[in-house]
Amino acid sequence: MKKWFLLGFMFLFVLIISACSNDETTTGEEDTADTTETTNNDATVSDEKVKIEFWHAMSGANQAAIDKAVADYNASQNQYEVEALFQGSYEESLTKLRSVGGTSDAPAIMQVFEVGTKYMIESGYIEPVQTFIDQDNYDVSQLEENILNYYTVDGQLYSMPFNSSTPVMLYNKDAFKKAGLDPENPPQTFEEVIAAASKLSNGDMKGFAILLYGWFFEEMLATQDGLYVDADNGRTGQATQALFNGEEGLRVFEFLKEMNDAGTLGNFGSVWDDIRTAFVSGQVAMYLDSSAGIADIAKNAPFEVGAAYIPYSEKADRNGVIIGGASLWMMNGISKEEQAGAWDFMKFLQTPEVQAQWHVSTGYFAINPAAYEQDIVKERWTEYPQLQVTVNQLQDTKPSTATQGALISVFPESREHVVTAIEELYQGGDPQAVLDKAAESTNRAIEIANKTSGN
Repeated sequence: MKKWFLLGFMFLFVLIISACSNDETTTGEEDTADTTETTNNDATVSDEKVKIEFWHAMSGANQAAIDKAVADYNASQNQYEVEALFQGSYEESLTKLRSVGGTSDAPAIMQVFEVGTKYMIESGYIEPVQTFIDQDNYDVSQLEENILNYYTVDGQLYSMPFNSSTPVMLYNKDAFKKAGLDPENPPQTFEEVIAAASKLSNGDMKGFAILLYGWFFEEMLATQDGLYVDADNGRTGQATQALFNGEEGLRVFEFLKEMNDAGTLGNFGSVWDDIRTAFVSGQVAMYLDSSAGIADIAKNAPFEVGAAYIPYSEKADRNGVIIGGASLWMMNGISKEEQAGAWDFMKFLQTPEVQAQWHVSTGYFAINPAAYEQDIVKERWTEYPQLQVTVNQLQDTKPSTATQGALISVFPESREHVVTAIEELYQGGDPQAVLDKAAESTNRAIEIANKTSGN
């Protein structure tokens, strides 16, 4: 009897130990992946979800939109778990990447602003998303061509577009009416903007303004089909010198100088909130802003806000705009499991439903134009028709090396030189002289960068 009791006790003990062991190895999820599954990178995924680190530079409402997209993805499948981690500004996050890039400590996905594209390509940290597009036979034709163009080099898509925007001209329709201007027919050329600014300006209001930010100069250069640097904007070879001080760039500076000398140009500095506050409070009637900021401006302004394409020189044809914002990069020092998960998440982000939610939540473009057919987008456009103007401007853009945007690793530094030139222009500097100075400073930076990289 004692023998049977002892055997029964031992059997019960083994069951308890087995149960405890199973509890320790579960992930806490009701439905985890089956034992192992082969990914398209021949990687295996265990019962536990593969963690995908996603570093980004979005704060406020944009961060909330990212968190929602991540939560929706994590809830949609049981193989991967994306963790979105805010890393500060674009510059701060890129600095952090430099310390871990190319190692297993790097994030799987990295958000980088558009002027960091050349740096990322040459960094050695990344695997082009074209690798995964080819492996997966992913159809990129469903995505917006004029957005893909920026991140495509030599026929290869290096990163997946994410938060994409372009500049647009916003204007005060009430002020237009008061000045005897047609609020439904905003100025299009430089000369028309100058004439309208003269009528709109008074003791309390300036006619026109731009933020002290090199991006807007680049856009007004490109819409004239002007190149920023040589080698077809750095697209067919390594750029060696700036071209933005040519006739197209000079036209932009002369455009600004004429209004500055006439007292119709407002200078509200380099802080986005400052120029937006100036517009909403009636201190300026027309200004350039990012398409991503339109809905908030239209919502908060105590007057009707109009949206128009950015102005261009009457001496050139309108070519369109360069995409701005940032894209998502795949790291190469991580496991194949993480790469597979990162790619799966990138594809999820491009679906029409996710892109529609992203567009209405942030104001950024939908990378997948099919999103614009979603009901939530149609409702948003009914409320804020200004948003459709930005999409039309993007889709009307003529693909070229000018509107594709320049590729140089020292772009942030070059932008600062252009801003300095604009400040000197406002202080009475000669347009050609200050532009030449900015170009020379950019040339020195390019030369140093090319020598450092061995090019």
